[in-house]
Amino acid sequence: MKFKSFFIQISFFFCFLLHAQTADREVLLEVGGDPVYVSDFLKVYNKNLDLVQDESQKNVDAYLELFINYKLKLKEAKTLGFDEKPAYKRELQSYRSQLAKNFMADNTVTEALMEEAYHRISNEVKAQHLLVRIDETASPKDTLVAFNKIKALKEKALREGFEKVMKNDVDGKNILGEYLGWFGGFKMVYAFENAAYNTPVGGVSDPFRTRFGYHVLNVIDKRESRGERTIAHIMIMENEEGSSNEDPEVRIQDIYKKINQGEDFESLAKQFSDDKSSASKGGVMPPISSGQISALEFEDVVFGLQEVGDVSKPFETQYGWHIVKLYEKIPVASYDALKAELAVKVKRDERSKLIDDALYNKIKGIYKVSDTPPNLDYFVSILNKDYYSRKWAFPEDFQSEKILFEINGKPFTYNDFGSYLIKTQHTVRSTTGFKTIVETKFQDFFNASLIAYHEGNLENYDPEFANIVTEYRDGLLLFDLMENTIWNASKTDSLDIQNFYDTHKNNYVLPERIDAVVASSSKQKTLKKVSKLLSKGMALEQIKNLVNSNDAVDVIFTTGIMDANHQALPKDFKFKKGISKIFKHNNAFEIVEVKTVLPETQKTLEESQGAVVSDYQNDKEEKWVATLASKYKVEINNEALEKVKSQIEKQ
Repeated sequence: MKFKSFFIQISFFFCFLLHAQTADREVLLEVGGDPVYVSDFLKVYNKNLDLVQDESQKNVDAYLELFINYKLKLKEAKTLGFDEKPAYKRELQSYRSQLAKNFMADNTVTEALMEEAYHRISNEVKAQHLLVRIDETASPKDTLVAFNKIKALKEKALREGFEKVMKNDVDGKNILGEYLGWFGGFKMVYAFENAAYNTPVGGVSDPFRTRFGYHVLNVIDKRESRGERTIAHIMIMENEEGSSNEDPEVRIQDIYKKINQGEDFESLAKQFSDDKSSASKGGVMPPISSGQISALEFEDVVFGLQEVGDVSKPFETQYGWHIVKLYEKIPVASYDALKAELAVKVKRDERSKLIDDALYNKIKGIYKVSDTPPNLDYFVSILNKDYYSRKWAFPEDFQSEKILFEINGKPFTYNDFGSYLIKTQHTVRSTTGFKTIVETKFQDFFNASLIAYHEGNLENYDPEFANIVTEYRDGLLLFDLMENTIWNASKTDSLDIQNFYDTHKNNYVLPERIDAVVASSSKQKTLKKVSKLLSKGMALEQIKNLVNSNDAVDVIFTTGIMDANHQALPKDFKFKKGISKIFKHNNAFEIVEVKTVLPETQKTLEESQGAVVSDYQNDKEEKWVATLASKYKVEINNEALEKVKSQIEKQ
């Protein structure tokens, strides 16, 4: 599914078409008789220009070729009826429904909640709280008892101190107390978060209710959030091909000694770090925020470094041994940078209730729906005790066709609401009165009807929404076509894949490699000594004992099978058996003892299966597109194309 989503996103690269097309727009080309307009192509080209990785595709002719190939595939998908398949229709509807939620929200309310949330993730609260537990559906009598109890606890906390009440009054059953430590926005339920941020330091909040019961909290302290840290690290993992055979802890301690001797952290990271993604950058990692790293001990060390330039002692995580250097302290990102993330979060938690209420009001305004509820006395009169046991049904004389309310001319009948009452009768407690049941359920039904009507008509109301649905529709269609025509078919093309491999064997080889020992030191004199000892055939451990000491590490060895791109080898290193001369690499001196030169080796089909299948699929797709170009005639309006090129050149 992740691959499918990725492919659909890539397909958007070619499928942004305007929702409404008019007859007077100039046609750029036709594919199988279907017109593509100049304005449509320019919309696609300009939208995706910055996303193109291959510079050649910024050329209009090259881009047009890709676009035509896309349109040929889309034409074939529709010819084969992929757009009529039930699975395709279900997934498109699922996407449309999810997308509609983003277009229907009241942006004013959402924006205000996002700004509030940004303040709260920018600041942290340290607090403790008391809780009187009570069920969400408790009776009014039990609710009042719980409220009076939490109110009394607050008054006692103000007189005697919060700590004392937590110690003496908490019973672990009905009354709970908890020290919460530091937390920020989105870490607690919304009502709790509101109380925490609105209560001053040292203060005790007013009683408030959540789904857990009634609370009061004591705010101990507040501070700005810790933001992000930019660090570099050196990591030594368990032994693997190309790594040292010595104990990882011994190796990291040796590197730490070299740092304390004044050697450059970044150079050491380039030479020895097993984190390949950061080693070439001197160990520098992308910025880290609190809670981002799954290894808590790593995060504790990172945020424990106080000054830029500080270096940690070696420490261990589940990933290996590390040394960390602090480069930069970065405050919480700007509001604009976090807007997209904040929008998602406020729509997921209890803040969404405020957003929903704003949406209902917005839709009522769009379609001029009255705020005055209809008379519901009829429904109150026909309910009976069967409703509590989920057995209630319409009376024989039920007025099913009578109109209850309208939305933009669409009638909603007594039958519609009555059916909703039947469907949801399992959600009612036996202590709830009929009037309350009807009023509550009508409000839910009315709100759901507003949403359903507006969502069903969203293409007519919002052209941008219509465009995006079109993008996804075409991308999904293209994915299904490629999956059935190229990818799945390739799984059964074993003979063709074998023939493709035999024809292109030269593309699947192991490069020339060496079995080698690399000695690295900041001192050229040390390596001269190491070179002599290596030439005598002395074991590496003996050499280390002679050259290094408990207080100083002058040489570190890297052993294993290496190709020309190995981080320990200089560029253009000549693979030749024997001991090399001393050379400068990564701001250090190195020598290489080449024990064996392993020649270039042909990979078998099994060894190169993934690459062969991928290349085979690409080759098959290229030939298939050529057949589509023969099947569906492509006619280009050259006069219009010249206008397009001229317009693009002026941009």
